[in-house]
Amino acid sequence: MSQHFARRMSTVHRSFIREILKVTADPEIISFAGGLPNPELFPVAAMDAAAHEVFQDIGAGALQYSTTEGDAGLRAIIAERYRKRGLTVDPDTILVTTGSQQILDICAKVFMDRDSKVVIERPGYLGAIQAFSLFEPEFVTICLEDDGPNLEELEAAFKAGADCFYAVPNFQNPSGVSYSLEKRKAVAALADRYDALFVEDDPYGELRFLGEDLPSVFSFSEKKGLLCGSFSKIAAPGFRLGWVVAPRKDVYDKLVIAKQAADLHTSTVTQTIMRRYMETNDIESHVALIKERYGRQRECMVEMIGRYFPEGVDITRPEGGMFLWATMPEGCSSMELLDMAIKDKVAFVPGRPFFVDGSGDNTMRLNFSNSDEARIEEGIKRLGKSIASFLK
Repeated sequence: MSQHFARRMSTVHRSFIREILKVTADPEIISFAGGLPNPELFPVAAMDAAAHEVFQDIGAGALQYSTTEGDAGLRAIIAERYRKRGLTVDPDTILVTTGSQQILDICAKVFMDRDSKVVIERPGYLGAIQAFSLFEPEFVTICLEDDGPNLEELEAAFKAGADCFYAVPNFQNPSGVSYSLEKRKAVAALADRYDALFVEDDPYGELRFLGEDLPSVFSFSEKKGLLCGSFSKIAAPGFRLGWVVAPRKDVYDKLVIAKQAADLHTSTVTQTIMRRYMETNDIESHVALIKERYGRQRECMVEMIGRYFPEGVDITRPEGGMFLWATMPEGCSSMELLDMAIKDKVAFVPGRPFFVDGSGDNTMRLNFSNSDEARIEEGIKRLGKSIASFLK
């Protein structure tokens, strides 16, 4: 029997990164491909204790259906952590989601029709490209410069009718680039002026190990867009817990409706365990431990690239997050290089999937958070050998 798939399925493909991860299951391959936190830093014992306390104290209640908006205590904790960082957020404007990826799906359902103009960074986050593509918008890409988006291109996109801009201002995935203070203010001002929705995805903002913390774009906007966060990078990615701050009630209500249609609510068990963990542990000390480790791993990768990569390969030098971005000379295909690198037992993500226009063939994303310094040195040495052979 033939299957009659929706038209939209013909335009969306499997996640390229997820497909690469299948290849890197070989333990001999050193992988810089996945966007994986370091499992050595997962708070296993503390989570085990929190789970035990939840089932002792709450019992069956932790296994029951819950509200779509999310656990009230957990939302209060999220709001309080924002307050400590200088941003006032009402817990009742926070919607807990099943990972930050669900936020992207919900946003697409609520705000994007077929042929809606949606602005994304170039390169852009692959997860957002995949989530949005199901709803067949027209992507308008703007160049991501060393200090943030090209403002002239952004304003031109708004003038041309784009009314939604999705971006990752802190340690962007895939580039590692962060917006300067000046560009944060300018982006907020442009979004307000053209009445455009700014969707600010901030999964990495707390992972700064160099430089000074900067306020969110959200904090400078008078009309307020959406501010998205996640527990995946600071606690437990397997729990699939994210959230979105939506101060406008009309927007919040629509997001709740879209979530109800998707899954009714995020897992009661994981929300309750996360709340207990946050109540009984010093999360700030844990985040500091992550930052210290990732800072060392990033420094090692930058140093090893300088030592083992051939001349002509440029890289970003992120001040936080989990990734850096490498650009080879024009005409060099990272997709072709990947085949050679896999034979040399090292993997990365070619840059082209992060560009909706098919460009970026000479770029690649490297993850430094999921490898210790010894594996980083050996992996970069192998990759440097592959690049040198490829460029001959």
